Amino acid sequence: MDCLFCKIVKGDIPCFKVYEDEKHIAFLDIDPCVDGHALVIPKKHSNAFTEMPPEDAGALFEAVNKVSNQLMDKLGCSGLTIGVNTYASAGQTVMHTHVHIFPRIAGDGGGTTHSIIRAAKSSDMAYIQNLCQKINEK
Repeated sequence: MDCLFCKIVKGDIPCFKVYEDEKHIAFLDIDPCVDGHALVIPKKHSNAFTEMPPEDAGALFEAVNKVSNQLMDKLGCSGLTIGVNTYASAGQTVMHTHVHIFPRIAGDGGGTTHSIIRAAKSSDMAYIQNLCQKINEK
């Protein structure tokens, strides 16, 4: 497999590791958006978050929680933005599941998750209700 993150897991490519357990590794992004921008990845390859079994996804977010607290404690940031880009249309460039953690401080110039995309067709309550019904259809 020619996966960049699998090569990091195997130790073939060095990284700036900030956390590791038996199933996950976290390291600093080499093209960071903010100081301390970290990635948490499962050691077991999966192409995207939605392809992970629920128990693996839960374990991944337990690791994300630990790394998040570590960053808050050690960097003194006052907040975090946590995100997962799933598939190329959402900006995923490395096809190995990974979670971004962005340490945040007041006035850092970053936006909310609502600043990522604004492509909703409508904020009309009836439209939103119809979307909800479609999502909940059996």
